[in-house]
Amino acid sequence: MALFLALGITFGFYTNKHPFVIPKVWWFGILILPIVLLGITWLLGKRKLHPTPVFGLIVCFIFFGIGFANYTLRLPKYQPSHYTNNLQKDTFLQLKIKEHLKPNSYYENYLAEVIFQNATKTTGLLLLHIEKDSTVASLAVDEYLVVKGNPQRVRQPRNPYQFNYAQYMEHLGVHREMTIKSNSMLFRRKVHTSIVGFSERIRLHLIAKLQQTTLKHDELSILQAFVLGERRAIDKQLYEAYAAAGAIHILAVSGLHVGILYFILLFLLKPLTYTPYGARSRSIIIVLLLWCFALLAGLSPSVVRAVTMFSFFTVATALNRPTNSFNTLLLSFLVLLLIAPSWLFHVGFQLSYLAVFFILWLQPKLYALYKPKFYIDKTLWGIITVTIAAQAGILPLSLYYFHQFPGLFFLTNIVVLPVLGILLAGGLLLIVLAACNAVPTGYTEIYNEAITILNDFITWVAQQDFFLVRNISFSAGKMMVSYLVLVCLVILWKKTTSRRLVITLGSIALFVSVCIWDKKETSLNELVVFHKNRKTLIGVKTQEQLLLFSNDTTQIDATQPIPGYRAKMAIDSTTIAKVPSLFEYGDTTFLILDSLGVYSKLQQVDIAILTHSSKVNLTRFIDSVQPKLIIADGSNYKSYIDRWRETCTIKKLPFHHTGTKGAFTFK
Repeated sequence: MALFLALGITFGFYTNKHPFVIPKVWWFGILILPIVLLGITWLLGKRKLHPTPVFGLIVCFIFFGIGFANYTLRLPKYQPSHYTNNLQKDTFLQLKIKEHLKPNSYYENYLAEVIFQNATKTTGLLLLHIEKDSTVASLAVDEYLVVKGNPQRVRQPRNPYQFNYAQYMEHLGVHREMTIKSNSMLFRRKVHTSIVGFSERIRLHLIAKLQQTTLKHDELSILQAFVLGERRAIDKQLYEAYAAAGAIHILAVSGLHVGILYFILLFLLKPLTYTPYGARSRSIIIVLLLWCFALLAGLSPSVVRAVTMFSFFTVATALNRPTNSFNTLLLSFLVLLLIAPSWLFHVGFQLSYLAVFFILWLQPKLYALYKPKFYIDKTLWGIITVTIAAQAGILPLSLYYFHQFPGLFFLTNIVVLPVLGILLAGGLLLIVLAACNAVPTGYTEIYNEAITILNDFITWVAQQDFFLVRNISFSAGKMMVSYLVLVCLVILWKKTTSRRLVITLGSIALFVSVCIWDKKETSLNELVVFHKNRKTLIGVKTQEQLLLFSNDTTQIDATQPIPGYRAKMAIDSTTIAKVPSLFEYGDTTFLILDSLGVYSKLQQVDIAILTHSSKVNLTRFIDSVQPKLIIADGSNYKSYIDRWRETCTIKKLPFHHTGTKGAFTFK
């Protein structure tokens, strides 16, 4: 049932890309009619020992419809009170801060709920950017403010295969963003505290207490990350080192941390099982402590999902009834998607459930391959098999999303996982002691040294570039067929039959076919004028080779948007060259005008690219050269762009600005 619920949500996501609104009468057929048919089928077959196939088919269709409706009816176009349905120019908005996001160099970023639009009560979330000002305090969760402005759609990616931040925010329920200055807030106050705000206040209080200890900056930021879920203080280079070492999951409070805490609590509370009703008492205490940890970690979606999952496992164990771990896992999956259907599209949600599923399914078979005799090798073998099972389950999805594979992830996990349990327990104790102002100096120094050793180890692993494979081209088709191959191989391993062997070989043949198709798709040649602020970046792709034209020829390949483009288009090598003034691509001649705007009237030009706020007289240039298209990249000032656009409109000549329309692709 959980699978069909997920399929319904996915169907709702892809069918609601258009503005069409489903009439209310149609919802009768989507939701009510299947239930009526289910009742009729049940009445006709209730005397039978087993339900009929038709009954099962209708149940599946009902859950499919529930998933579709649960996702679709939460969209703004089906909510008359949503603020996006009544947007006006320079409207007054009363906002309530829901979350303080990671700031950038220029803005503090917040997730805000729109309470009122002018005098009308509304609903919906808004991405708010407030210009940084050292004289104005940052907004707190649950704080109210009134602003005047015009919310815009969240900006789409300007370059091909770049991270789609607009879609990411859409999955969070955010469909608009607004940028204001810090002094333009008309009113701000704090009325009452929600549970999320209460959690944020606790975290801020504990962080302030930890800052009074002798913990160093990097060590404190790591402790805040894997215990309190606060990652904003982590140094960028240190964060990238954890990512390169395949240990980024340590820094995000998720199923790993909750699972470790779950087993620690099981061990510590085991004496309760020797008392009457002790097993149930232990389960209740564990569930309460897990949710206290979730509150401590800020009630982020990842930790709420993990705690919900382990709460189901704990309750199932406490009932002392025969239960299947897969049923418990899928039940938690079902409940979470009923509460928040958009979580299905969160990368963390997908990775968490895939990892747990493959651990339950594959790890026992792996563990049976070797019979350890001693406690140490049992523990080590258990960590290795869990790591293999989890990594096998998430590998195709990780390659699809992140396009890299840390070759030393075995070494990282074998070292880090046992240590993480000690650090997590020690970190929780340190936080409790800090809250009570009773931290022994020696304890802080020991913990500080332990985190330092962990950071040094992670940094060393990250520096082994030979073992980190980057820019792996892995399409959605490869990802889905990879899971088909993986499932077939595991089923064949568990029981070898000729039929399963044929199916497995067929899945492998299908994977090879997808690889051949992807190779064909990525072998096409094209020219791309990328959008990059204050810079000119033009790429000419030929088969698996990429020639980049740029005014800055140092380390351009490591900056956006090149890595995403390289991974998607399976680029093997990149060459960097200075931007030419004139070049040909196929039968088309491109002229690039820099800040000087010098050109020859005798040149035959098809497409002109304006860069670095060229001083060219565009009207005279168009009359003399007569290009077919004018392109302006991200290196130009906005005032120049506006003037050039107006000139092209008068001349009835196509004008493409990469900052407005995105990168220009010519094939």
